[in-house]
Amino acid sequence: YAIIGGTGLTTLGGLTMKAALHIDTPYGAPSAAVLRGDYAGREVLFLARHGHPHRIPPHQVNYRANLWALREAGATAIIAVNAVGGIHAAMGTGHFCLPHQIIDYTYGREHTFFEGELEHVTHVDFSHPYDSALRLKLSQALQAERAAFSSHGVYGCTQGPRLETAAEIARMERDGCDIVGMTGMPEAGLARELVLPYACLSLVVNPAAGKSRSLITMAEIERALEDGMSTVKAVLARVLAR
Repeated sequence: YAIIGGTGLTTLGGLTMKAALHIDTPYGAPSAAVLRGDYAGREVLFLARHGHPHRIPPHQVNYRANLWALREAGATAIIAVNAVGGIHAAMGTGHFCLPHQIIDYTYGREHTFFEGELEHVTHVDFSHPYDSALRLKLSQALQAERAAFSSHGVYGCTQGPRLETAAEIARMERDGCDIVGMTGMPEAGLARELVLPYACLSLVVNPAAGKSRSLITMAEIERALEDGMSTVKAVLARVLAR
């Protein structure tokens, strides 16, 4: 397995590191070195999506380099950890969501490996963007940890780095989005192009714009991250130990 750590998970506590792999890719440098080590009794790869320390905003993450580097390092499946805002009423702060669908609202990101002078145009099937077997393992682990979670949801991916307006969230809710984040795409699409099973473990760290009476603050988000990351690590350990 490879784990992509998002906001709040730039390091994987408990990882017994064997090597830090600095991988050159045709798409430039990944966000950080790919760490290879043992976690929960299993060899894993870990990559900090935003770098370590957290320094790369979501619209400037080199998603192509990240996914390519993980495949080159030997990844055969990917679990992505994402901090998100809650849109649906069930998605309160501290709730986990295992999205089964995604809507892409981003623009200008390098979103495919299939470009340039290719022998033929390639269109991958992206009907179901998340791997069902991986989602089931995550669901079972969340249940074992007695965490509040939803086994389904629609992830709306926005451009960032600013947070959304209340009107944008209202539009996304009409579109059917349950959670909102800034890093779900093109990561999921690129994993599909590389034929890497991919699932997303999303932690709700704040109500989306217009979903509470107060303004969204970084202090609020950081508290939710601090509270939720211990469960994230426990869930990852359960999945890896299977």
